Amino acid sequence: MKVLALNGSPRKNGTVERILRKITDGTDCDFVDVHQLNFKDCCGCMACRSKGNCILEKDDAHIIAEKIREADIVVIGSPCYWANMSGKLKMLFDRMVYTMMAESKSGIPVPLNKGKKSIIATACTTPYPFNLLAKQSSGVIREIKEITKYSGFRCIGVIQKEGTKKSKELTKRELAKCRKLNKKITEN
Repeated sequence: MKVLALNGSPRKNGTVERILRKITDGTDCDFVDVHQLNFKDCCGCMACRSKGNCILEKDDAHIIAEKIREADIVVIGSPCYWANMSGKLKMLFDRMVYTMMAESKSGIPVPLNKGKKSIIATACTTPYPFNLLAKQSSGVIREIKEITKYSGFRCIGVIQKEGTKKSKELTKRELAKCRKLNKKITEN
């Protein structure tokens, strides 16, 4: 089982990274710090849709696209930025559309990752229950789920950590959730 973890947080050993490490502990995981990658923004040329590859000069986005092709499970984590994923993670997904989905002749998206699984993790500073009322952490989950769903991934789990401004440590309940998600990877 090949596992790819995409850490969308710029904070080294931050909450999101610690959650991802707990989820992937003991697995054959390729751990990627997205904010350490060097890649250009998508230019919106749409050539990747017909060519099946990004036409921009080869950079780290091409490498991660290949890792997604090879992965069985992708574990994606991002802090909450205005109810959405981090900008660098979104930019990476924009550049990898050709790895995620194709297009039928009529323009309908065709998922390229059927049979693969995903796990999504997020953390936000907004305390409970305001993180839910303001749709902060759920916004991150919704946006990442939309990308992975239309790409053919089946989400097998989600974890949200709220109120990180006050408490950066994972609670017993959150640690148990990480172990449960880890079990879903290791028992496959």
